[in-house]
Amino acid sequence: MQKPLCFILMPFGTKPGAGGAMVDFDAVYNELIKPAIEAARLVPVRADEEQAGGIIHKPMFERLILCEYAVADLTTANANVFYELGVRHAVKPATTILLFAADGTRLPFDVAPLRAVPYQLGPDGKPSAIEADRAKLAELLDAAKAEAVDSPVYQLVDGFPDIQHIKTDVFRERVEYAATVKEQLQRARRQGVDAIRAIEQILGPLDRAEAGVLIDLLLSYRAVSAWAEMIRIGGALPEPLRRTPLVQEQLAFALNRAGRGEEAERVLLALLAARGPSSETHGLLGRVYKDRWDAALKKGDKILARGLLDKAIDAYLKGFEADWRDAYPGINAVTLMNLKTPPDPRAERLLPAVRYAVERKIASGKPDYWDHATLVELAVLAKDKNAALDALAAALPVIRERWEPETTARNLRLIHEARAARGEGVRWAQEIEDELERKAKD
Repeated sequence: MQKPLCFILMPFGTKPGAGGAMVDFDAVYNELIKPAIEAARLVPVRADEEQAGGIIHKPMFERLILCEYAVADLTTANANVFYELGVRHAVKPATTILLFAADGTRLPFDVAPLRAVPYQLGPDGKPSAIEADRAKLAELLDAAKAEAVDSPVYQLVDGFPDIQHIKTDVFRERVEYAATVKEQLQRARRQGVDAIRAIEQILGPLDRAEAGVLIDLLLSYRAVSAWAEMIRIGGALPEPLRRTPLVQEQLAFALNRAGRGEEAERVLLALLAARGPSSETHGLLGRVYKDRWDAALKKGDKILARGLLDKAIDAYLKGFEADWRDAYPGINAVTLMNLKTPPDPRAERLLPAVRYAVERKIASGKPDYWDHATLVELAVLAKDKNAALDALAAALPVIRERWEPETTARNLRLIHEARAARGEGVRWAQEIEDELERKAKD
């Protein structure tokens, strides 16, 4: 007999909790929620909220309506989670369990009277009473099988209609199909663009595919540097998904890599005008200006290059100021400031803040390639060979896509050329640059 499905409504990644401390929601899911659901003999189905840019569309509604059980984590009062919880309470009278982190969380007025289960967090933002909290959640899920009404809509409104388990078999097949396609795309990234195209053909019309699958398809083309395919997919996605910030940013990224920097600039400026400052969007805009600066230099147009360098620095600086925790725009601002003649004095004041941001990210326990690559650049800027080699040794094993070491090697090359022009060349930095370029080719 097939096990019932349990849909999980919660934030993704690491987010600040009510008291300001960071909460590792991926650890909460993997260490607490998922094992408890499995212990209750249910199948966990987590939303694709982060990958799909928070977009709510048909597959999301199907999961909210058709999953027999649901668990909602209310810790950060996340707007998407509360919207989904409202939909769930409107269509399911029972089997919805509410959770929240005990430290400092105050539930909003409208849900405060509802029964919600607290769980404990440690200083690292991860569950600290795993066994007890896991057992408590599993027990509640078991008890929910009696289907006592827990929706305030059904409790307070007499005769409110119940939406039955329509299309449940078809829905289950779609959930399993989406998971299978994502696994196939992950393997295809290692095989090349033709393997990804073959999976795309299997999907059929893109307006009928699940948002999470479509985002995986877009990012799979990015992984193999297939910029033209990314642009094609970005323009063919269903309108609601195409207009999300995530897709617009990835479209701009691909346009710039394909040599269409002015189009990328227009996409990013429109996104900033609509949404306001963003470390990611400003960081991408900085890269657009940086590439145009490099092209102007190669053409010998020094006046234009000077203006574009200032625009790149300004975009990166605004990105870092939008979110001081994101070191990516910060390191790019510092690096470009060091390329000016003479170097921009703001770089010396900014550098400690960038180092602190990346060190905090690494200390969180979930560093990626860019965190270690940032330390490589910081060490090269500080002319600290040992620190640069240590950071490089940590960065190389976690390279995910070949354009990543290409980007870092290019930044190091720019630093090397600027220093050489000032008579400040560092020989060992060239060796690090060469190693990154070899990894990109591999």
